[in-house]
Amino acid sequence: MAAAGGGPVTGLTLVLEEEPQRGGYSSGDVVSGRVLLELAAPLLCRALRMEATGRAWTWTARSSSGRLRSGPGTRREAEVRYLDLRQSLVRQPPGEDGLFLLEAGKHEFPFSFQLPQEPLVTSFSGKYGRIQYCVKSILERSVAPDLSVKRELQVISHVDVNSPALLMPVLGSQEKMVGCWIFTSGPVSLSAKIERKGYCNGEAIPIYAEIENCSSRLIVPKAAIFQTQTYLASGKTQTFRTMVANVRGNPVASGSTDTWNGKTLKIPPVTPSILDCCIIRVEYSLAVYILIPGANKLIIELPLVIGTIPYTGFSSRNSSVISQFSMDMSWLALTMPEHPEAPPNYADVVSQEEFSRHVPACPQPTDSEEQLYSRMMAYLREFQFQPPPLYSEIDPHPIPVEETQPVSFIL
Repeated sequence: MAAAGGGPVTGLTLVLEEEPQRGGYSSGDVVSGRVLLELAAPLLCRALRMEATGRAWTWTARSSSGRLRSGPGTRREAEVRYLDLRQSLVRQPPGEDGLFLLEAGKHEFPFSFQLPQEPLVTSFSGKYGRIQYCVKSILERSVAPDLSVKRELQVISHVDVNSPALLMPVLGSQEKMVGCWIFTSGPVSLSAKIERKGYCNGEAIPIYAEIENCSSRLIVPKAAIFQTQTYLASGKTQTFRTMVANVRGNPVASGSTDTWNGKTLKIPPVTPSILDCCIIRVEYSLAVYILIPGANKLIIELPLVIGTIPYTGFSSRNSSVISQFSMDMSWLALTMPEHPEAPPNYADVVSQEEFSRHVPACPQPTDSEEQLYSRMMAYLREFQFQPPPLYSEIDPHPIPVEETQPVSFIL
């Protein structure tokens, strides 16, 4: 945005760098830009500064006829500040009189600042209030009035629809008796459900509903998305409600029923839900209702939150993968026994005849050797049916050649 001034100032422009791709700035982001000043002659200035402000305010006013009127030019009744930053753009020191001289020609003054880490409320302009963030450059001249230029910042407070509270299904049911006094014709019942509470712009909401018409009239089911703006000003609350999207179902004759198995209603580009401002709230609801000739409509309102971070479906995909993995591994439980079998006994594998060939003949013990021999045999019997030792090419207990005995194996 550029502003032209009188005298030597031929142009004052405020340029912002490209905004983030996610729809606007958010808490903690860095805002960068440049102030371009063009002078036709040297100029004495008091200051050249940049200001960043963020305000939420509401207004009300009454005309002479007593009717309520509103607009940005009316008196502000309530205001909340979210951002207040000031930055000097001139680096040279002022002279003795507090002025500094800018030569003729084109000047460029870069600036950069960081938005607060605290949550900022989404930019919004409504019927009785506004939430606005601006960057303003002010040139204070010595003798002429100040010259300024302003750019608006689009700030967004992100709402993640993947939070557990917004993934819960929402449902409701209503029934209405059609008729008056004794001339009743029967009830009309309606039940409606949506899969989750949070959606984003551009998404299509699948609506599940059951309509039963036991009256004598032809009824028409419909669904609509409503935006409700709530303003707090001077201790009073003002509400403005508007329809942003709707869809119509097929008429239901008397004594008939109808079912919506995921009838879709697309969300148009709207402001995300604003739930964290104390004087302005923007809320949404999905209304499923039935038009009944000659009677008030039967309506079910389901709360809806319009977010900014789209639904990923990670949790549902993750659970499906886990269930699929469980199904794929189910065969393993059928093939493995609960208690593994013990290894076979060595005595069952080696026959007694083959075992006797490996045991050298021992002489009968004498009286002096009887006790020692008995203990040795007890020790051998203890390890008689144990598995053989690990195979090795090197004998850990070599026996002299003359003492070895021939051993034969049956292949």
